[in-house]
Amino acid sequence: MKSLKANGNILADSHYQLEVLETDNHNLYRLVPFQQNMEKAGLFPLRPTNLEIFQVNVGKMCNQVCKHCHVDAGPDRKEIMTRDTMKQCLATLVKNPSIGIVDLTGGAPELNPDFRWFVEHIKALDRHIIVRCNLTIILANKRFHDLPEFFKQHNVEVVSSLPFYSKDRTDRQRGDGVFEDSIKALQMLNAVGYGQPGSSLTLNLVYNPAGAFLPPNQSTLEKEFKDALMKDFGISFNNLFAITNLPISRYLDYLLNSGNYEKYMEKLINAFNPAAAANVMCRNTISIGWDGYLYDCDFNQMLDLKVGSKGKHLAEFNCAELLNREIIVNQHCYGCTAGAGSSCGGAVT
Repeated sequence: MKSLKANGNILADSHYQLEVLETDNHNLYRLVPFQQNMEKAGLFPLRPTNLEIFQVNVGKMCNQVCKHCHVDAGPDRKEIMTRDTMKQCLATLVKNPSIGIVDLTGGAPELNPDFRWFVEHIKALDRHIIVRCNLTIILANKRFHDLPEFFKQHNVEVVSSLPFYSKDRTDRQRGDGVFEDSIKALQMLNAVGYGQPGSSLTLNLVYNPAGAFLPPNQSTLEKEFKDALMKDFGISFNNLFAITNLPISRYLDYLLNSGNYEKYMEKLINAFNPAAAANVMCRNTISIGWDGYLYDCDFNQMLDLKVGSKGKHLAEFNCAELLNREIIVNQHCYGCTAGAGSSCGGAVT
Protein backbone atom coordinates (compact mmCIF):
# COMPACT_ATOMS: atom_id res chain seq x y z
CA MET A 1 0.00 0.00 0.00
CA LYS A 2 1.55 3.28 -1.06
CA SER A 3 1.61 6.31 1.17
CA LEU A 4 0.79 9.83 0.04
CA LYS A 5 1.91 13.01 1.70
CA ALA A 6 0.57 16.50 1.50
CA ASN A 7 2.64 19.42 2.79
CA GLY A 8 2.91 17.82 6.21
CA ASN A 9 -0.80 17.22 6.60
CA ILE A 10 -1.86 13.81 7.81
CA LEU A 11 -4.83 12.42 5.92
CA ALA A 12 -6.60 10.25 8.48
CA ASP A 13 -8.72 7.31 7.43
CA SER A 14 -10.18 4.36 9.26
CA HIS A 15 -7.77 2.10 7.34
CA TYR A 16 -4.75 4.23 6.52
CA GLN A 17 -2.67 7.13 7.68
CA LEU A 18 -1.73 8.96 4.50
CA GLU A 19 1.24 11.25 5.02
CA VAL A 20 3.41 13.58 2.97
CA LEU A 21 5.38 11.85 0.23
CA GLU A 22 8.55 13.90 -0.21
CA THR A 23 12.12 13.34 -1.30
CA ASP A 24 15.14 15.49 -0.57
CA ASN A 25 14.79 17.12 -3.99
CA HIS A 26 11.09 17.51 -4.72
CA ASN A 27 7.52 16.72 -3.77
CA LEU A 28 6.25 13.76 -5.70
CA TYR A 29 2.76 15.10 -5.19
CA ARG A 30 1.67 18.39 -3.68
CA LEU A 31 -1.76 18.47 -2.06
CA VAL A 32 -3.04 21.93 -1.15
CA PRO A 33 -4.28 21.88 2.47
CA PHE A 34 -8.06 22.29 2.62
CA GLN A 35 -7.70 24.85 5.39
CA GLN A 36 -5.66 27.05 3.04
CA ASN A 37 -8.49 27.32 0.51
CA MET A 38 -11.04 27.89 3.27
CA GLU A 39 -8.92 30.73 4.67
CA LYS A 40 -8.78 32.34 1.20
CA ALA A 41 -12.57 32.07 1.02
CA GLY A 42 -12.95 33.68 4.45
CA LEU A 43 -14.55 30.51 5.82
CA PHE A 44 -11.96 29.33 8.33
CA PRO A 45 -12.62 28.45 11.02
CA LEU A 46 -15.83 26.94 9.65
CA ARG A 47 -18.76 27.34 12.02
CA PRO A 48 -22.41 26.21 12.06
CA THR A 49 -25.18 28.48 10.81
CA ASN A 50 -27.92 26.60 12.68
CA LEU A 51 -28.82 23.09 13.82
CA GLU A 52 -31.73 21.74 11.78
CA ILE A 53 -30.86 18.13 10.95
CA PHE A 54 -30.21 15.30 13.40
CA GLN A 55 -28.56 12.58 11.31
CA VAL A 56 -28.43 9.24 13.11
CA ASN A 57 -26.41 6.22 12.03
CA VAL A 58 -28.32 3.33 13.61
CA GLY A 59 -25.75 0.72 12.63
CA LYS A 60 -23.23 -0.38 10.03
CA MET A 61 -24.85 -3.72 9.17
CA CYS A 62 -26.05 -3.91 5.57
CA ASN A 63 -27.31 -6.54 3.15
CA GLN A 64 -25.06 -5.09 0.43
CA VAL A 65 -21.34 -4.43 -0.02
CA CYS A 66 -21.17 -1.42 -2.36
CA LYS A 67 -17.83 -0.46 -3.88
CA HIS A 68 -18.20 3.25 -3.11
CA CYS A 69 -19.51 2.86 0.46
CA HIS A 70 -17.86 5.37 2.81
CA VAL A 71 -19.28 3.50 5.82
CA ASP A 72 -17.61 0.23 4.81
CA ALA A 73 -20.98 -1.34 5.59
CA GLY A 74 -21.81 -4.99 5.01
CA PRO A 75 -23.43 -8.14 6.43
CA ASP A 76 -20.43 -8.77 8.71
CA ARG A 77 -20.59 -5.43 10.56
CA LYS A 78 -21.73 -5.80 14.18
CA GLU A 79 -21.95 -2.13 15.21
CA ILE A 80 -25.61 -1.47 16.02
CA MET A 81 -27.39 1.29 17.95
CA THR A 82 -29.12 0.03 21.09
CA ARG A 83 -32.59 1.07 22.23
CA ASP A 84 -30.98 2.87 25.18
CA THR A 85 -28.99 5.07 22.80
CA MET A 86 -32.13 5.64 20.73
CA LYS A 87 -33.83 6.82 23.94
CA GLN A 88 -30.97 9.30 24.40
CA CYS A 89 -31.63 10.54 20.86
CA LEU A 90 -35.33 10.98 21.64
CA ALA A 91 -34.57 12.80 24.89
CA THR A 92 -32.26 15.15 22.99
CA LEU A 93 -34.98 15.89 20.44
CA VAL A 94 -37.47 16.65 23.23
CA LYS A 95 -35.05 19.16 24.77
CA ASN A 96 -34.26 20.76 21.39
CA PRO A 97 -37.53 21.40 19.52
CA SER A 98 -35.74 23.57 16.92
CA ILE A 99 -34.24 20.41 15.39
CA GLY A 100 -36.96 19.58 12.89
CA ILE A 101 -35.48 16.79 10.73
CA VAL A 102 -34.25 13.35 11.74
CA ASP A 103 -32.22 11.59 9.03
CA LEU A 104 -31.81 7.85 9.65
CA THR A 105 -28.93 6.11 7.95
CA GLY A 106 -26.70 3.03 8.19
CA GLY A 107 -25.69 0.48 6.82
CA ALA A 108 -29.22 -0.48 6.05
CA PRO A 109 -31.05 1.26 8.92
CA GLU A 110 -33.96 -1.17 8.62
CA LEU A 111 -31.69 -4.00 9.85
CA ASN A 112 -31.58 -2.48 13.32
CA PRO A 113 -34.06 -4.57 15.35
CA ASP A 114 -35.47 -1.40 16.96
CA PHE A 115 -35.74 0.55 13.69
CA ARG A 116 -39.56 0.62 13.57
CA TRP A 117 -39.82 1.41 17.28
CA PHE A 118 -37.45 4.34 16.73
CA VAL A 119 -39.38 5.69 13.72
CA GLU A 120 -42.68 5.51 15.61
CA HIS A 121 -41.28 7.41 18.59
CA ILE A 122 -39.60 10.08 16.44
CA LYS A 123 -42.89 10.61 14.59
CA ALA A 124 -44.67 10.98 17.93
CA LEU A 125 -42.38 13.98 18.50
CA ASP A 126 -43.70 15.48 15.25
CA ARG A 127 -40.35 15.48 13.43
CA HIS A 128 -39.87 15.04 9.70
CA ILE A 129 -38.14 11.68 9.13
CA ILE A 130 -35.79 10.76 6.31
CA VAL A 131 -34.79 7.12 5.86
CA ARG A 132 -31.88 6.25 3.61
CA CYS A 133 -33.15 2.97 2.20
CA ASN A 134 -30.95 0.95 -0.18
CA LEU A 135 -34.13 -0.45 -1.86
CA THR A 136 -32.93 -4.07 -1.99
CA ILE A 137 -33.62 -4.46 1.73
CA ILE A 138 -37.34 -4.37 0.86
CA LEU A 139 -36.89 -7.60 -1.15
CA ALA A 140 -34.27 -9.17 1.14
CA ASN A 141 -36.69 -10.93 3.47
CA LYS A 142 -40.48 -11.25 3.86
CA ARG A 143 -40.34 -9.27 7.08
CA PHE A 144 -39.29 -6.20 5.06
CA HIS A 145 -41.89 -6.49 2.29
CA ASP A 146 -44.28 -4.15 4.13
CA LEU A 147 -41.70 -1.36 4.47
CA PRO A 148 -43.36 0.80 1.78
CA GLU A 149 -46.62 0.71 3.77
CA PHE A 150 -44.76 1.37 7.03
CA PHE A 151 -42.98 4.36 5.47
CA LYS A 152 -46.31 5.65 4.13
CA GLN A 153 -48.03 5.27 7.52
CA HIS A 154 -45.42 7.56 9.11
CA ASN A 155 -45.01 9.87 6.10
CA VAL A 156 -41.30 9.05 5.93
CA GLU A 157 -39.23 10.68 3.19
CA VAL A 158 -37.40 7.86 1.39
CA VAL A 159 -33.95 8.53 -0.08
CA SER A 160 -32.53 5.62 -2.07
CA SER A 161 -29.29 4.97 -3.92
CA LEU A 162 -29.57 3.99 -7.58
CA PRO A 163 -26.18 4.31 -9.31
CA PHE A 164 -27.73 4.33 -12.79
CA TYR A 165 -30.88 3.57 -14.74
CA SER A 166 -29.29 0.52 -16.38
CA LYS A 167 -28.52 -2.94 -15.02
CA ASP A 168 -24.85 -3.15 -16.00
CA ARG A 169 -23.64 0.03 -14.32
CA THR A 170 -25.74 -0.49 -11.21
CA ASP A 171 -24.71 -4.11 -10.63
CA ARG A 172 -21.03 -3.30 -11.20
CA GLN A 173 -21.13 -0.79 -8.36
CA ARG A 174 -23.49 -2.50 -5.95
CA GLY A 175 -23.49 -6.22 -6.76
CA ASP A 176 -25.21 -8.75 -9.02
CA GLY A 177 -28.99 -8.58 -9.01
CA VAL A 178 -29.15 -5.21 -7.25
CA PHE A 179 -30.66 -3.37 -10.21
CA GLU A 180 -33.51 -5.83 -10.66
CA ASP A 181 -34.39 -5.77 -6.96
CA SER A 182 -34.08 -1.98 -6.86
CA ILE A 183 -36.54 -1.63 -9.72
CA LYS A 184 -39.02 -3.95 -8.00
CA ALA A 185 -38.67 -1.98 -4.75
CA LEU A 186 -39.21 1.34 -6.54
CA GLN A 187 -42.35 -0.05 -8.15
CA MET A 188 -43.58 -1.16 -4.72
CA LEU A 189 -42.96 2.35 -3.36
CA ASN A 190 -44.75 3.89 -6.35
CA ALA A 191 -47.68 1.53 -5.78
CA VAL A 192 -48.38 3.01 -2.32
CA GLY A 193 -48.02 6.57 -3.61
CA TYR A 194 -44.33 7.41 -3.26
CA GLY A 195 -42.94 9.71 -5.94
CA GLN A 196 -46.31 10.05 -7.65
CA PRO A 197 -47.56 13.42 -8.97
CA GLY A 198 -49.71 15.15 -6.37
CA SER A 199 -48.62 12.81 -3.57
CA SER A 200 -47.14 14.05 -0.30
CA LEU A 201 -44.96 10.92 -0.13
CA THR A 202 -41.45 11.90 -1.19
CA LEU A 203 -39.13 9.50 -2.99
CA ASN A 204 -35.66 10.78 -3.87
CA LEU A 205 -32.87 8.90 -5.61
CA VAL A 206 -29.12 9.20 -5.11
CA TYR A 207 -26.45 8.98 -7.81
CA ASN A 208 -22.79 8.33 -6.98
CA PRO A 209 -20.17 8.21 -9.77
CA ALA A 210 -18.88 4.70 -10.47
CA GLY A 211 -15.30 5.83 -11.13
CA ALA A 212 -12.77 8.49 -10.21
CA PHE A 213 -14.71 11.50 -11.48
CA LEU A 214 -17.15 14.14 -10.29
CA PRO A 215 -20.90 13.78 -10.82
CA PRO A 216 -22.37 15.53 -13.88
CA ASN A 217 -24.89 18.37 -13.70
CA GLN A 218 -27.56 17.28 -11.24
CA SER A 219 -30.61 18.70 -13.02
CA THR A 220 -29.55 17.27 -16.39
CA LEU A 221 -28.92 13.86 -14.85
CA GLU A 222 -32.25 13.97 -13.02
CA LYS A 223 -34.10 14.45 -16.31
CA GLU A 224 -32.23 11.49 -17.85
CA PHE A 225 -33.14 9.27 -14.89
CA LYS A 226 -36.79 10.34 -14.92
CA ASP A 227 -37.18 9.79 -18.65
CA ALA A 228 -35.43 6.40 -18.64
CA LEU A 229 -37.10 4.97 -15.54
CA MET A 230 -40.57 6.04 -16.69
CA LYS A 231 -40.08 4.77 -20.24
CA ASP A 232 -38.58 1.40 -19.29
CA PHE A 233 -40.26 0.61 -15.96
CA GLY A 234 -43.08 3.10 -15.36
CA ILE A 235 -41.25 4.46 -12.30
CA SER A 236 -41.58 8.03 -11.06
CA PHE A 237 -39.70 9.83 -8.29
CA ASN A 238 -39.29 13.37 -6.97
CA ASN A 239 -35.64 14.42 -7.03
CA LEU A 240 -32.23 13.04 -7.89
CA PHE A 241 -29.31 13.85 -5.59
CA ALA A 242 -25.89 13.73 -7.27
CA ILE A 243 -23.33 13.05 -4.53
CA THR A 244 -19.55 13.19 -4.91
CA ASN A 245 -17.64 10.18 -3.59
CA LEU A 246 -15.35 11.19 -0.75
CA PRO A 247 -11.83 9.70 -0.57
CA ILE A 248 -12.38 7.66 2.58
CA SER A 249 -12.99 4.04 3.53
CA ARG A 250 -13.98 1.62 0.73
CA TYR A 251 -13.82 4.30 -1.97
CA LEU A 252 -10.34 5.26 -0.81
CA ASP A 253 -9.36 1.60 -1.16
CA TYR A 254 -10.53 1.75 -4.77
CA LEU A 255 -8.63 4.98 -5.49
CA LEU A 256 -5.39 3.66 -4.05
CA ASN A 257 -5.61 0.20 -5.60
CA SER A 258 -6.47 1.61 -9.03
CA GLY A 259 -3.76 4.29 -8.91
CA ASN A 260 -6.36 7.07 -9.17
CA TYR A 261 -5.91 8.77 -5.80
CA GLU A 262 -3.63 11.61 -6.90
CA LYS A 263 -5.61 12.43 -10.04
CA TYR A 264 -8.89 12.34 -8.16
CA MET A 265 -7.66 14.63 -5.39
CA GLU A 266 -6.30 17.00 -8.03
CA LYS A 267 -9.76 17.11 -9.63
CA LEU A 268 -11.39 17.90 -6.30
CA ILE A 269 -8.86 20.60 -5.43
CA ASN A 270 -9.06 22.26 -8.84
CA ALA A 271 -12.86 22.29 -8.62
CA PHE A 272 -12.94 23.91 -5.15
CA ASN A 273 -15.91 26.29 -5.08
CA PRO A 274 -16.17 28.88 -2.26
CA ALA A 275 -19.96 29.12 -2.80
CA ALA A 276 -20.27 25.37 -2.25
CA ALA A 277 -17.98 25.58 0.78
CA ALA A 278 -20.27 28.19 2.34
CA ASN A 279 -23.23 25.80 2.09
CA VAL A 280 -21.75 22.49 3.25
CA MET A 281 -24.15 20.27 5.20
CA CYS A 282 -22.07 20.25 8.39
CA ARG A 283 -23.19 23.85 8.99
CA ASN A 284 -26.79 22.83 9.76
CA THR A 285 -26.39 19.14 10.69
CA ILE A 286 -25.13 17.12 13.62
CA SER A 287 -24.22 13.48 13.02
CA ILE A 288 -24.86 10.84 15.69
CA GLY A 289 -22.83 7.62 15.70
CA TRP A 290 -24.33 4.23 16.50
CA ASP A 291 -22.75 4.49 19.96
CA GLY A 292 -24.07 7.99 20.67
CA TYR A 293 -20.96 10.03 19.91
CA LEU A 294 -21.31 13.34 18.05
CA TYR A 295 -19.70 14.30 14.74
CA ASP A 296 -19.83 17.24 12.37
CA CYS A 297 -20.95 15.01 9.51
CA ASP A 298 -21.35 11.38 8.48
CA PHE A 299 -17.95 11.42 6.79
CA ASN A 300 -16.14 12.69 9.89
CA GLN A 301 -17.97 9.97 11.80
CA MET A 302 -16.40 7.30 9.62
CA LEU A 303 -12.97 8.82 10.28
CA ASP A 304 -13.69 8.99 14.04
CA LEU A 305 -13.25 12.78 14.03
CA LYS A 306 -15.57 13.72 16.89
CA VAL A 307 -16.93 17.24 17.29
CA GLY A 308 -14.60 19.90 18.62
CA SER A 309 -17.00 21.00 21.36
CA LYS A 310 -16.60 20.00 25.00
CA GLY A 311 -19.56 17.64 24.89
CA LYS A 312 -18.83 14.78 22.50
CA HIS A 313 -21.69 12.40 23.34
CA LEU A 314 -25.49 12.54 23.43
CA ALA A 315 -25.30 12.48 27.22
CA GLU A 316 -23.52 15.85 27.04
CA PHE A 317 -25.56 17.36 24.17
CA ASN A 318 -25.58 21.16 24.41
CA CYS A 319 -27.15 22.96 21.49
CA ALA A 320 -25.67 26.38 22.30
CA GLU A 321 -22.19 24.90 22.65
CA LEU A 322 -22.52 22.97 19.39
CA LEU A 323 -23.66 26.08 17.52
CA ASN A 324 -20.50 27.85 18.69
CA ARG A 325 -18.06 25.06 17.80
CA GLU A 326 -15.40 25.01 15.12
CA ILE A 327 -16.24 22.36 12.54
CA ILE A 328 -13.38 19.90 12.04
CA VAL A 329 -12.14 19.86 8.45
CA ASN A 330 -9.48 17.87 6.61
CA GLN A 331 -8.52 16.93 3.07
CA HIS A 332 -11.57 14.70 2.49
CA CYS A 333 -13.72 17.85 2.78
CA TYR A 334 -12.69 18.75 -0.78
CA GLY A 335 -15.32 16.21 -1.85
CA CYS A 336 -18.15 18.37 -0.46
CA THR A 337 -16.82 21.63 -1.93
CA ALA A 338 -15.96 20.65 -5.51
CA GLY A 339 -17.98 22.06 -8.39
CA ALA A 340 -21.67 22.38 -7.49
CA GLY A 341 -20.85 20.95 -4.06
CA SER A 342 -22.12 17.79 -2.46
CA SER A 343 -24.22 16.94 0.57
CA CYS A 344 -26.59 14.22 1.66
CA GLY A 345 -29.16 16.25 -0.28
CA GLY A 346 -27.06 16.43 -3.43
CA ALA A 347 -25.60 19.58 -5.02
CA VAL A 348 -25.58 22.70 -2.83
CA THR A 349 -25.17 25.45 -5.45
